[in-house]
Amino acid sequence: MRTLLNIIWLVLCGFWMAVGYLIAGVICCILIVTIPFGLASFRIAHYALWPFGRTVVDRRDAGAASCVGNVVWFVFAGWWLAIGHVVTGIALCLTIVGIPLGIANFKLIPVSLVPLGKEIVEIA
Repeated sequence: MRTLLNIIWLVLCGFWMAVGYLIAGVICCILIVTIPFGLASFRIAHYALWPFGRTVVDRRDAGAASCVGNVVWFVFAGWWLAIGHVVTGIALCLTIVGIPLGIANFKLIPVSLVPLGKEIVEIA
């Protein structure tokens, strides 16, 4: 079931969401100071391509630097990406088939707002 949902996700919205994260990651990597944001964006892009069967957990070793970095990320990129997830999630929830995909979009909002100090893990 996960594979089927992931394939439908990839076709309907996953590819475009991943492209948004890749663009944000490339922009962040061009500016040398924001490379950690770019790396986080690339991790989320991979998650946005194939989200079913994985989840986001907090890293225990994340400190104050992650908190400050998340504030900077939120101001410059996070809320744009979160708006994309909200709009796409609402559009997907308008159909019966799209409801699980819309819920998955809503689950991506927290990590799109504050990605530093998070880890993406496989669900057993």
